[in-house]
Amino acid sequence: MSILEIDMIDETDHLPAKTNQFVEDLLQFAAEHLKIEPDTEMSVTFTDNEHIQTINRDYRGKDQPTDVISFAIEELVEGETAIHFKEDEGLPRVLGDIIISVEKASEQAEAYGHSAERELGFLAVHGLLHLLGYDHMTAKEEKVMFGLQKEVLDAYGLQR
Repeated sequence: MSILEIDMIDETDHLPAKTNQFVEDLLQFAAEHLKIEPDTEMSVTFTDNEHIQTINRDYRGKDQPTDVISFAIEELVEGETAIHFKEDEGLPRVLGDIIISVEKASEQAEAYGHSAERELGFLAVHGLLHLLGYDHMTAKEEKVMFGLQKEVLDAYGLQR
């Protein structure tokens, strides 16, 4: 039984099906490991540097490509009102969207000396943790988030 309902979108049209399946399997494993409730939805989009640079510029004010961007539905942005649903409404929990640059992941994998698959897995788990509200803006937050990220990746067998 899958915990997550994941919409996997390959904008590059070049991602092997096995890589797509690997990322989905890893995220399902992470969801179980992190005890995410069943019937939770999210999406993962694989794109290129040009498209993620546009997103990074438009939403984060940084006009450069990045490796992963997460858009958390549950994240409360200053000045916005949180949307809360009653548990008995039967609606699934929607975490949000993860966007990964396959080009940037390949560049980083080469720089770090590991496989592109390992880098995509790292970025997917990193993005998932952001969707769950984890961040790394302070040293304390970074220690918690990166520790949990390493725990999930190690448990799955993706040690560095």
